[in-house]
Amino acid sequence: MDMDTVGCMTSLGHTVRELRRRSFTGRADEIAVFRNALGAPGVLFVHGAGGVGKSALLDVFADIATEKGFDPVRVDARHLTLGQTALPAPAADAPAVLLIDTYELLEPLDDWIREHYLPSLPASCLVVIAGRQGPGPRWRADPAWRELTQVIALGNLSSQDGLAYLTAQDVPGDVHDRLLKISRGHPLTLSMMVDAVRRGAAPRALSDLPGGVGALLTHLLGEVPSTRHRTALDVCALLLVTTEDLLRSMAGGDAGALFAWLRTQPFIEESPYGLYPHDVVRDAITADLRWRDPARYAELYRRKLAVFHDQVRATTSERERLDLAVLTVVLNGTRSPHTALASLPPTMQAYADGLHDGDRSSIVAMTAQWQGREQAELVAYWMERRPDAFRVFRTKTGEPHGYGARLDLTEADLGVDPGADAMWAYASKYGPPRAGEQVRAWRFFLDRDHGQRPSPSLTLFVAWQILDILLIGDDTAWSFVGAFDDGELWTSSMESLDFWAADEAGYTVGGSRFPVFAHDWRRTGIAKYTELLHACQMGVPTRPSAQVLDEAVLSQPEFTDAVRSALRTLHTPELLRSNPLLQSRMVRQHGRVERTPADTLRDLLDEAVGTLKPELRVLLDRTFLRPAGVQERVADSLHLSFNTYRRHRDKAITQLTEELWRRETRPRPSTPAHDADAPKPDHAGSTDPTV
Repeated sequence: MDMDTVGCMTSLGHTVRELRRRSFTGRADEIAVFRNALGAPGVLFVHGAGGVGKSALLDVFADIATEKGFDPVRVDARHLTLGQTALPAPAADAPAVLLIDTYELLEPLDDWIREHYLPSLPASCLVVIAGRQGPGPRWRADPAWRELTQVIALGNLSSQDGLAYLTAQDVPGDVHDRLLKISRGHPLTLSMMVDAVRRGAAPRALSDLPGGVGALLTHLLGEVPSTRHRTALDVCALLLVTTEDLLRSMAGGDAGALFAWLRTQPFIEESPYGLYPHDVVRDAITADLRWRDPARYAELYRRKLAVFHDQVRATTSERERLDLAVLTVVLNGTRSPHTALASLPPTMQAYADGLHDGDRSSIVAMTAQWQGREQAELVAYWMERRPDAFRVFRTKTGEPHGYGARLDLTEADLGVDPGADAMWAYASKYGPPRAGEQVRAWRFFLDRDHGQRPSPSLTLFVAWQILDILLIGDDTAWSFVGAFDDGELWTSSMESLDFWAADEAGYTVGGSRFPVFAHDWRRTGIAKYTELLHACQMGVPTRPSAQVLDEAVLSQPEFTDAVRSALRTLHTPELLRSNPLLQSRMVRQHGRVERTPADTLRDLLDEAVGTLKPELRVLLDRTFLRPAGVQERVADSLHLSFNTYRRHRDKAITQLTEELWRRETRPRPSTPAHDADAPKPDHAGSTDPTV
């Protein structure tokens, strides 16, 4: 090789280093730790997920070491032949810095490195180890290494550093926020987004770049040992949090080994509720699965909803339940296309609590400040009348910073509050509550410092509403959300949750107009509601939410007449098709794809007749279900006079109607059930989930 070629290579290497240095941003704290450590023996252990910038940081460390007169020695384990002689020995006669990259590949030699190699280095040597995993338990257990080792957990770039990077890369300012949201500050992802923009693309999600997602996953995950391990990753990415029992229910047999493996991954965090992946890893795995196998993604997303519902129901503490709801609200909110949900911040240890006597004056004061005296007087009225309806949102010190109120209205509440009156009037017009049914109204919300703008209080309020939906009782007819004063902001978010803009229920207090959003649980129960959310997530068109108002909600007298009509026309299809019962809640909730509503009604009648006493059951069966001729002939076959027969017939119809009415107003518990046809855990066949 001639000298001109060597000079060209040196010049090119210098150019590459300069370009990398110019594009490097942030990491001020980590650089400060390195500068302070120079000149003294010790180990800096840098760890973080793939693509988070460990190698780039080591480049900066090497430059700083050179500027300070040290002799940096770079080692990348990817370029070594594994063995005890592969690692270099820095010169003993000069201050040295040893930088070891990709340390996860040296894990088989970790004991030897810690016990023999590092102690053999010059006394003044500073060692920087960078890898995906942090130091193992033997590093922490050894008092000497515990004293000499500083651990640097490398996370994503802050918003400020991310903006600085985009600016340095000459990315147009109008896409900065979007790219930061997609990448979540993950350096490699951000770099890939920049490359896409330079090639003329306008990415709005990781899924816009399927090839890019595959490449990103290679960097993020490294080598995944088997398809079963990839299954565990899919589950962990789709579930809010993953515990061993949840993993077992989704993936089957060897869940213990898979869970243990997940815990060792550098992109997996632990919480009191279970494991969860870093956000960008979650996004990448989910986007890849959705692009690669949309049918599988749809199946597993459906099961995810069931798992989350089960988690909430298995938690008895309201505060713990709300914590779970907060996690899912914030997690899903950051991915939401709806501004109101996407802007919900973490709660920063704020929590919801009941109303205490000392809270009342501050609640009235913040309401008067933000919404005026008239609204403040109504808050004071409801706090006196329904203190249990209020939740106070407190900082971690217990100080009240916001509040919300969920009122179950009755006719006795009318005439004082324009909001309560308007929501009740809307319910009465479009589906009056029947005996024992509730009209629920989310009437108030405020944060002391932010009003109704994004705040931990707003996140808690939305999470409280989501939790209420998950646990909605069969006795709730209507849910109204009438606490927000910005209808334009909240309309798309509420419609995505199947709450329509109920314009006639909107109301004015103190000059402020409050829009109202409505959902009728008798028309769309929780099972159907879950199906709608699933369809929305999959991008499948659904019916407009307000369209359900076309479906009947029968009063008890109307229901009784409809039952009698159904019995008379049970075997006359053209007449039965117009029976109001076909639109009833019990028929909708028991419907199956392969059965028409008329078939479902016949099934329900048959089933309800079976609950009656034998003599009444036989009478209705021979008269209506499987008629044995005219009623006089039925009476003869039962050895009854016709008058006695008619008396027993009417009694049987009355009892049948009561049983059906019970099913209509108190339907069987409806949860987002696990798919009966879904694969069972390993002892019955393994699955490959993503939740």
